[in-house]
Amino acid sequence: MSEAANPSSNPAADRRCRVMVGVCTYNEAANIAAMIERLRASLPEADLLIVDDNSPDGTAAIASDLAGVDPQVRVTVREHERGLGSAIRCAMSDAIEHSYDYFLNLDGDLSHDPAQLPALLDRAIENAKIDVVVGSRYVVGGEIVGWPLRRRIMSRMVNAFATLCLRLPVKDCSGSMRCYRVDSLRQLNLGDWNCRGYALLEELLVLLDRRGAMMAEVPITFTERQQGQSKLTFREAARSAFQIFRLAFK
Repeated sequence: MSEAANPSSNPAADRRCRVMVGVCTYNEAANIAAMIERLRASLPEADLLIVDDNSPDGTAAIASDLAGVDPQVRVTVREHERGLGSAIRCAMSDAIEHSYDYFLNLDGDLSHDPAQLPALLDRAIENAKIDVVVGSRYVVGGEIVGWPLRRRIMSRMVNAFATLCLRLPVKDCSGSMRCYRVDSLRQLNLGDWNCRGYALLEELLVLLDRRGAMMAEVPITFTERQQGQSKLTFREAARSAFQIFRLAFK
């Protein structure tokens, strides 16, 4: 189920709830300090969990130093697991375990502007029936900055394929900037998730949709990273496309 896409009509929505933001990182030393600072400014009431895959560039050390002076920031370092999908699952499990009301996720490279998160949270709070709010590049008002035409076309094709094959009621299936109602995540069996990489983002929507979840989209601006290197390789993109295809027939 889907609700019409539009920005939050009530920017001052009552946020007297427990909110956690999860950021999954690998080699983001150039971005993590600014990310944490901007997140804390955008959603000062939220707790922040950094899930780092033992980055060799010292990302976790920088985050841990900041966590040492801010009790609302925590850092989890994973030494034996890798990948965006399992990292998001780790953060979600933490949100469920600590009984948060809402869990928000975004990329750790500042491609997602933390200042856009309040619009997603407010939209979810305004309508208690909404289970997930997707930060969308492909609804009116959404945009992508800094991508070459080839990458834009590829992203559009992947999302169109996912929407058609998986019958999802949203236009942006592959973006990670989202706000989830934790009660909805609690109904999912995290051990049943099959996708470990980027395709987990589509799988999450599929699992929620099959449980009758209501989804909404809020327009966001996605900006190509300015520091560091993208983790999305051609091999990972191909593997994700194959996993999405398998989801359609599961």
